[in-house]
This record gives sequence, structure tokens and C-alpha cells, in this order.
Amino acid sequence: MTMSRALRLTVVGVRTHVSYMSRSPLEITFAVLVPLVYATLAVYLFRAADNPDGLLTPVVGAGLMGIWSSVLFGSGGAVQNQRWLGTLETLVSSPTPLSLVLLPITLATAVIGTYAMGATVLWGAVLFDVPLDFAHPLLFLVAVPVCVLSLGMMGLLLAATFVLLRNANALANPLDAPVWLLSGLLVPVTVLPDWTRPVSWVLPTTWGSRAVHAATSGGAGVGEVLAPMIVALALGAVYALVAVLVLGRVELRARAAATLSLA
Repeated sequence: MTMSRALRLTVVGVRTHVSYMSRSPLEITFAVLVPLVYATLAVYLFRAADNPDGLLTPVVGAGLMGIWSSVLFGSGGAVQNQRWLGTLETLVSSPTPLSLVLLPITLATAVIGTYAMGATVLWGAVLFDVPLDFAHPLLFLVAVPVCVLSLGMMGLLLAATFVLLRNANALANPLDAPVWLLSGLLVPVTVLPDWTRPVSWVLPTTWGSRAVHAATSGGAGVGEVLAPMIVALALGAVYALVAVLVLGRVELRARAAATLSLA
């Protein structure tokens, strides 16, 4: 498959899955309510810590948490829905590589999750009078899509195991809080135990969130925003490559065991 066809397939797939998920009452409810709850709790926690000048940071962090939750549960739910609808076997047996079939799903969940960022920022500004004084507004608008893309690549790798598992929520549920904690989406990874640092360094979400927070808070230079973005994109590419390799193994195992359609 040529690069142009793969790109066209990805764009059409993202558009199709975004349209599908935007018509799901469960997806809409989850995308609307959860980020606002995250933002409200984050603002009250930081206010209790006597840090009223830094309320924009937890609001943005809550938005990143909403994006991650959307990617995590949306990717697993999409694969599970294909299994329930009886179309997963058709997707696996189609000439298109399975990785290119799942990539638009994970990217679409990340696109749906970007609502969380806008919603939490507006929620904080309107309800809690959080000043929208971004240190680097233009870089912030670039850092958020980079973080979303890195989250999508991580979701693609997770989707490889979601194909094999009969219940994707069995893996998605326990991964929600640990990943956003290890990635520093809301609190810095420096407050975590030292043994967690190597785990944080290999997560593209860590570098994506670092770029977003650097563009949000004052005192960070342009290089402190661009460098994490480059690392996030590089790690995202590595995750995508590993996902393609893992998907090949998962597909062969599911075919050999005849367990692909079991629900």
C-alpha cells in the first residue's frame, strides 16, 4: 500500500469514526461530564494548597486527563463494538493491514478527547475565574495536537491487546489512573518515587504533557516546549512501529486459536 493511500485511509477512517462516536449517547456523556469533574476537583485541590495563581495548570492537566481517558476507553470500546457487531473478523481478513484499520479508531478517540481540553479551560475561566494567561499561546496550540497524536500512538499499541482480549475493559480500567500519574498530566512526576522515573521516561504521554504544561506556565523558554514535543513524536513513532509488530503476532495467535470472534 502506497503512502498516499494509507494517508487517505487514515483521514477517511478518522472522519467516519468521529461521526460514529459523536452520535453515541455513551461517548457524548463520557466526553462531556468526566473532564468537567476532573477540572472541578483539580481547581479545588490546588486552591486548598494556597496556589491561586497557578490554577491554569491543573485545568489544562484535567483536559489532558480527559483526552487520555477518551483514548483508553474509546480504543478498547471500539474494538469490542466491532466484535459485538460481528465485523471484527471482516476487518482482520480484509486486504488492509490491521494496524491501518485500528489507527483511525485510536486517532478518532483522541480527536473526540480534544473537546476535554477546550471544555476544561472554558469551565475554569467561566466558573472559577481562572485567568487564561498562557505563557506561549501559539506553542500551546501546537503542543496539544502533538500530545494528542502521541496519545493516539499509545492507544494503537494498547489496541493490539484489545483485539486479543475478550473484554477490553479488563485491561483499560486499571490503566487509567496509573498512566496519567506516571505521565505527569496533573501533578509533576518529580513528586513520585524515584523508581517510577524510568517508566515515565518511556511514555510518550509524559513528554507530550510536559510540552503542554511548559507552554502553559510562565518561566519556560521556547526550547523547553519544542524539545519535549520532538521526544513525544519520536516515542510515538516507536510505539506505532511496536504496535504494527505486536498486531501481527496477535492476529496470527487469534487465527490459530480461533478466538477472534469470541465475546
